[in-house]
Amino acid sequence: MNLEGLEMIAVLIVIVLFVKVLEQFGLIEAGLEDTVEDEMEMATVRHRPEALELLEAQSKFTKKELQILYRGFKNECPSGVVNEETFKEIYSQFFPQGDSTTYAHFLFNAFDTDHNGSVSFEDFVMGLSILLRGTVQEKLNWAFNLYDINKDGYITKEEMLDIMKAIYDMMGKCTYPVLKEDAPRQHVETFFQKMDKNKDGVVTIDEFIESCQKDENIMRSMQLFENVI
Repeated sequence: MNLEGLEMIAVLIVIVLFVKVLEQFGLIEAGLEDTVEDEMEMATVRHRPEALELLEAQSKFTKKELQILYRGFKNECPSGVVNEETFKEIYSQFFPQGDSTTYAHFLFNAFDTDHNGSVSFEDFVMGLSILLRGTVQEKLNWAFNLYDINKDGYITKEEMLDIMKAIYDMMGKCTYPVLKEDAPRQHVETFFQKMDKNKDGVVTIDEFIESCQKDENIMRSMQLFENVI
C-alpha cells in the first residue's frame, strides 16, 4: 500500500470502523422493520422520550432510527456509557493482526466531547450523525479534531506522526508489500507537503479542508456510507 493509499485511510478509517460497529450491533441488518417495534417501544421507556426528541432535533436521525440505535447501544453497553477500555476492546476485534490500542485511544477522545472519560449514547449519536450523514465540511471538521490531538487548532508533524504510527500498528502485517519502518514519517512529510500551504510547519483547519476538498478520491469516498442505516 502506497503513501497516497494511507492518506485515504487516515481520513476515512473512522467511518469504515463505525460501519463495522453498526454491523456488530446488528443495526444495519435490523433496518426499520416493524418486527422490532415492540423492542423499540421498550427502548423509548428506558431512554426518556424527551431526550430522544432532543437528539432527533440535534442529529440527522429520525426518532425511529434513534430508537433502533439505542436498542443496539444498550445491548452492547448495558450501563449506557462506554469507557475507554471497552472502546479499545471493540476495535481490537476488527484488527486481530495488529494493535489498535493507540488509535482507539485517539478515536475515543474524539467521541468523548465533554472529556469525562466515557462515551454516552448522546456522544455516540452525535458523532455517528456527522460521520454518516454530515456535510463534507462537518466530516472534515470532525477528522481534523481527531488528528489535532492537543486541541490547539493546529495539526503538527508530531501529532500526525503519532496518528500514522497508530494506524500502522493497527494494520499490523496486513499491508503488501510490507512497509518500511520509516514509512510513517515519510507519510507525514507527504501529508505536510500537500496540506501545509504556507509552509509554517503546522496544518490549520482551513488548509486541511481546502486540501481534502481538492482531492476527488477523498470527496467520493466521503459519500460512501451515507445510507448504511
